[in-house]
Parts: sequence; structure tokens; C-alpha cells
Amino acid sequence: MRIEVAIADISAQTDMQAVVNSANANLRMGSGVAGAIHGAAGPELEAYCRQFAPLAAGKAVLTPGFDLPNAWVIHAVAASFINEPKAELILAKALDSVMKLVNVHQIESLAMPAIGTGVFKCPPELSAEMTARVLAYYQQQGTSLRHIRICVSTQALKTVFEQAMDANGLHLDSKN
Repeated sequence: MRIEVAIADISAQTDMQAVVNSANANLRMGSGVAGAIHGAAGPELEAYCRQFAPLAAGKAVLTPGFDLPNAWVIHAVAASFINEPKAELILAKALDSVMKLVNVHQIESLAMPAIGTGVFKCPPELSAEMTARVLAYYQQQGTSLRHIRICVSTQALKTVFEQAMDANGLHLDSKN
């Protein structure tokens, strides 16, 4: 599996089959990643998502990408690290739910944000570590995924994710 960590706009990943939306339970347009994805996908995405709302924390659902350059959007709901004592477990479940959908739908390329680090206030180091662990597990077990790009907003976040990937034995694409 080719793994990249890039400072990039997740809604502009034209070479990826799918993107992951760090979603709220109502799967509605919000700020940050959800705002960027919904804004680029157009109003059809939010209308389509209504049938799945509310989506439980730790779950993920696949929808069409509509006006995005990607065929699919995987909406994953983490939990608030402000008031949810099991937020870490829920984040792990959300990441696992994403990878299960990737495999069920035979998705080969995926752009993913630093899930939970926005309004849910997940510490970046924890999001990076959980993401790396889940990717390492699926790489070992087998996955349809051939290329993943983790899209972050700052150099500091990029470094945190690169270090977590390295610490979990995941080889990063050297082009970054």
C-alpha cells in the first residue's frame, strides 16, 4: 500500500476514488473537512445523507461523490474528546468502519483527513497513532486499498502523522 501524508485540500484530490469525510452525526455540512467536502460535492450530497442520519459515533457510511472529482465519500463519525469518555475507542471504531467499507466496495485509492482533530478536539498525536494502527492492521490482513493520502492542513500535523506511520512500520511514499 502506498501511503502519503500531504498538506492538501481533501476536496481537491482528483486522483482518488474516494474521500473520507470527518462527519457529524447528522451528516450535514459543517466547518472544516465536512464543510469543504459538502461545499465541493454540492447540495445533493447533504440531501442524500439524510437517509442515514443520525449516524452513530464509530460508524461510517458510503455515498456517491456527486460534484466531487471522486466517485465516493465515506462519512465517518468520531466522538467529541471534550465530553465523551470513550472517544478513543469510538475513533478506532470509526477508522475500522472506513476500512471495512473500502474493502467491501473494493476501493483502491483514498484521501483521508486527520479524523477527529477539528471540532471533536482529538489530540493530533492520538488521531495519527490510531490511523497508523488501523492502516498497519489492514495492510497485514489484506486490503483492496493500494494508495492512501492523508490530507492535513499544517506542516506540524504532517510531521505528527509521518512519525506515527514510521513508528507503526508503515513505509511512506518518498515523494513527499
